[in-house]
Amino acid sequence: MKQIAQNYKSGELIVLDTPAPVCRPGGVLVQSLFSLISTGTEMMKLTEAKLSMVGKARARPDQVRKVLDSVAQQGAVGTYKKVMNKLDSYTPLGYSLCGVVVEVGQGAEEFRVGQLVAAAGNEHALHAEYNWIPVNLCVPVPAGVAPEHAAFATVGAIAMQGVRRAEVQLGETACVIGLGLVGQLTARLLIAAGVRVVGLDMVEERCRLAEKAGATLCASPSDEGTAAIQQALAEMTDGRGADHVLITAGGSSNGPVETAAKLARDRARIVDVGKTRLDLPWNAYYDKELEVRFSRSYGPGRYDDRYELEGVDYPAGYVRWTERRNLACFLDLIAHQNIEVESLVSGVFPIERATEVYADLSSGSLSAVGVLLEYPAPVQDAAPPATSQLATGARSTGRATGAQQLSVGFIGAGNYASSMLLPHLAKLATVQLSHVATTRSLSAVNAQRKFGFATASTATDALLADSALDAIFIVTRHSTHADLVCRALQTGKAVFVEKPLALTRDELDRITDTVASTGNDRLMVGFNRRFAPLFTGLKASFGKPAAGSAARYLVNAGRLDASSWYTNSDLEGSRFVGEGGHFLDTLSWWTDSLPTEVYAVPGQEDGELHATVRFGNGSIATVSYLTGGNVRYPKETFDAAGGGRNARLDNFRQASVWSGRRTSTSKARGGQDKGQRHQVAQFAEACLTGAPMPIALDSLVATTRATIAIAESLSSGRPERV
Repeated sequence: MKQIAQNYKSGELIVLDTPAPVCRPGGVLVQSLFSLISTGTEMMKLTEAKLSMVGKARARPDQVRKVLDSVAQQGAVGTYKKVMNKLDSYTPLGYSLCGVVVEVGQGAEEFRVGQLVAAAGNEHALHAEYNWIPVNLCVPVPAGVAPEHAAFATVGAIAMQGVRRAEVQLGETACVIGLGLVGQLTARLLIAAGVRVVGLDMVEERCRLAEKAGATLCASPSDEGTAAIQQALAEMTDGRGADHVLITAGGSSNGPVETAAKLARDRARIVDVGKTRLDLPWNAYYDKELEVRFSRSYGPGRYDDRYELEGVDYPAGYVRWTERRNLACFLDLIAHQNIEVESLVSGVFPIERATEVYADLSSGSLSAVGVLLEYPAPVQDAAPPATSQLATGARSTGRATGAQQLSVGFIGAGNYASSMLLPHLAKLATVQLSHVATTRSLSAVNAQRKFGFATASTATDALLADSALDAIFIVTRHSTHADLVCRALQTGKAVFVEKPLALTRDELDRITDTVASTGNDRLMVGFNRRFAPLFTGLKASFGKPAAGSAARYLVNAGRLDASSWYTNSDLEGSRFVGEGGHFLDTLSWWTDSLPTEVYAVPGQEDGELHATVRFGNGSIATVSYLTGGNVRYPKETFDAAGGGRNARLDNFRQASVWSGRRTSTSKARGGQDKGQRHQVAQFAEACLTGAPMPIALDSLVATTRATIAIAESLSSGRPERV
């Protein structure tokens, strides 16, 4: 299928051929008819992509802070690899479209094949021929609404949420600053609500367009234009000023927020809908006691995965207008001719001309408010869209002549896989990257482009059925691991899964039962710390731990970003269950023994815990998993003592051993190395030679049971047997 993509590092914009997404539970597969270009948000993103690296940093200071924090914890080299991998990838554009349902997933039976729908979401309603849309981001299009007009629904919902945040009433006055696409729709919604509207915009054509839609007066934000608007407001309000000012402009100027104070009445509401500078002039806002509100995208539910992805709706009695109900309401207004959008359509262009259209918008040669991209019309009884594609000139997935090669498939190719696993595998002459499957089309294409996968898919089943593969890597979200491991083991192939192996005892039992029933025990989990060069060198220098030795692992995990999928503990398990296996496996390897009992107590901050672990040989270790520490403090510190010796590892940068009167210290060269390179190399070698897996199965199982037992101990308040 055709899809528009942008490379944020180079600024390149391209129409790509990508595999179509599969229809997943909880949503519908939609064939696009029209998608709307956001001449504000998307053009801003395109402009940022063309900036130098310094310019990009200035445009996104929030991201720069995250990078600096990551450097302090993870080191410059590792951070650089992750950042460059993310920048040098194709990312999607688009978030508002209308199309036809071609497949209905389980749990989305309220829709039917052939139904006309409008869809939203910058990760779902993309400029692409096919998109998978979750139920709460999709609404039926009422009879009588043209599909090209229904494509405005998402941007209409953004404007509608801004109007709702203003809490306007009949007969009030409002000023809209910025009459681009969102501003035009905001003005029309206000007029439909019985509000008298004035507006400001630098483009005269936009001012006239808003006036034709019913605005009383619109002018340039110059001194003369602002004075004219002030005069109009004075006449309309007996000198009071605007009851509401809605800022729908974007950019780095502080002009809109300063002008808003001039035009607003005493105790008026200022609603920020666009992305603009907000250095509030204190005196002006204090003197009038102005109330500033923000309007967040399409409405309540936005950025809540439970609402958007899992389909958990908010009861109307508590949240009357969610983002989905805003979408439906906007379409109803069009259907009942309370608002019109036809006059906002500046042009309709085929998807094949998308790069040309964006270039014309960027240069200013195409002056437009609403631009639509058109897609080929659905063909009755057409074959389903292809969910796999072969790279041009790709190598055969069969065995190469000469040196033996391991044919590898990857399920999942996110930032960790693309920066920490695939670069190492791609350098191994004994490995052939044959097949990659991801839920998102561009993720598969990015992996194919960067690492040379012969086949890119959006269908996991296609990869699992690929008989040419020898080994399957599973690098997906935690809740999917156990099921995918079982399905992959049943194919008879070797399996590498990122931690955790399982989230519950039932999931782990299912995996061990699958191993027993298939006889396939070729399983490896991504516990990479034991393969780190500094750690292996430290253990060799320390020598065999004495019986009853002690160790401590301090993990400065830090707080999670509110948008992290880790926060969905109901689905993905607790944060420690997801990550704690790393530290328990390392301790088991260090003590040369399996864990037998754990006892855990919670810390002061959310997600913190302190766990004591007993091992079969009498060794004892503690793990302190902290979330309330400083973001610049090293993430991992390991200490051990026994037999008259001490050892210490400082965040994979330095390792020291104290023995007798001597102290030996080693330092990392070339940045932190947490063992991924050696881990995947040993896994590939074991697969090719038939040697045992780098970590024994009983150790993988014991570590996973111990991780789960720590969570159980937190709940029970007592020690738990592993």
